[in-house]
Amino acid sequence: MKTALTIAGSDSSGGAGIQADIKTMTANGVYAMSAITALTAQNTTGVQGIFEVTPEFLGMQIDSVFTDIRPDAVKIGMVSSVGLIEMIADKLKHYEAQNVVVDPVMVATSGSRLISEDAISVLKARLLPMATLLTPNIPETEVLAGREVKTAKDMIEAAAFISENYHCAVLCKGGHQLNDANDLLYRDGSYRWFNGKRINNPNTHGTGCTLSSAIASGLAKGMTLDDAVENAKEYISGALAAMLDLGAGSGPMNHAFDIHSRFAEEEK
Repeated sequence: MKTALTIAGSDSSGGAGIQADIKTMTANGVYAMSAITALTAQNTTGVQGIFEVTPEFLGMQIDSVFTDIRPDAVKIGMVSSVGLIEMIADKLKHYEAQNVVVDPVMVATSGSRLISEDAISVLKARLLPMATLLTPNIPETEVLAGREVKTAKDMIEAAAFISENYHCAVLCKGGHQLNDANDLLYRDGSYRWFNGKRINNPNTHGTGCTLSSAIASGLAKGMTLDDAVENAKEYISGALAAMLDLGAGSGPMNHAFDIHSRFAEEEK
């Protein structure tokens, strides 16, 4: 069985973060492991508190995984401080990690910054050049490219800038009223659009975490990057189309929509 490691924050309500990552990896047929960067108290209405781990303890978690069950892919999510970013970069370099997918969580859906300027600088210098793929949304693409993204042409130009500067592939995710459900994969000087179907579901908590984890799962199983992205988009469409409706705010998706097991059946 192929394996994948998520390095990210915990979401106590289970819709995003490592909980979403583990559910996604399991549903996509790989063995999931985690190194937790922060504990959060959050639910569908917002984040009530954040408690970061120390860089030393994060390093111990990563060591524990790599020295025993080596991951075939690594997904990196919420990392908001310089020390944690540097620790992750040091460890991934030391273990020569493969198939690294970075979801650069910088800007909340509300538009508020989740990461300091110092941390963004270290992320750009240390972590992004180690990535196989970056998966920024539109506001994160604007931060990484240092320019506004208002049109499809802007998406292509910004993705080209990011890819050429950090020497990695970029999946610029549509949304925020621009090219909704359509994502742009840019690498090696060329690009491809992945068109998704717009699903009218307001419960989208954890979509970014889920997409990046599904891509990492595909890479862990030996898929090409194009196939991993296509497969991940199909999976997330199914999870959204299941129309799970939990919580008072923007609720989670049904990560287990395609799991059909006698153990998963509801009692009659």
